[in-house]
Amino acid sequence: MVQLLKQAGPSDKLLIRKKQMNEAGLLLKAYYEALHELLASNKASLITKAEKLLRKEIKNRAFATFDREKHTAYRDAAVAFVDERIETYNPIGIQYTFDRTPSRWASEFELQLNWYDSQAEFQDLNEAADEKAEPEMTDRRLRQLANELITEMGAFPDKSIISAYQAEPALGKLPDYIVARAIEEIISS
Repeated sequence: MVQLLKQAGPSDKLLIRKKQMNEAGLLLKAYYEALHELLASNKASLITKAEKLLRKEIKNRAFATFDREKHTAYRDAAVAFVDERIETYNPIGIQYTFDRTPSRWASEFELQLNWYDSQAEFQDLNEAADEKAEPEMTDRRLRQLANELITEMGAFPDKSIISAYQAEPALGKLPDYIVARAIEEIISS
């Protein structure tokens, strides 16, 4: 695609670029769908990994006293986050999560609600999809490229969650962090 852009005239470059953006968008949808299928089919393993990571993180960070009730509450939150993350990638509702064009105020509010900043990671994911996208991808090729994208980029926004938590660990961030780590372990296995 890059070679084609170099050889094209100015008016053709715009058409080629629009086509490439459509192909990249299609690849991103396939990426989210593949993530949904991977995580849904590994939900039990994901929960088991999250439980183990939670116990380990509580022990390693020496958070304030964690009685059985508090541990159960954080475990339940992590399990709920597993369900939430799986549904985030659900292809039926994906357009409501990733294809919307929010107002400036909505974007700022969303950034305030998230304790991590995933803008750079999202930009990297889009650029990677743009580079991998090919004209007229078959379903098989689309799936292959989506899996490559997952392998190379992980599950968005895990990198942002993990790095923000590691920079400033806190109990309120723990369920997100645990689930992000568990998802990345599933992807890398």
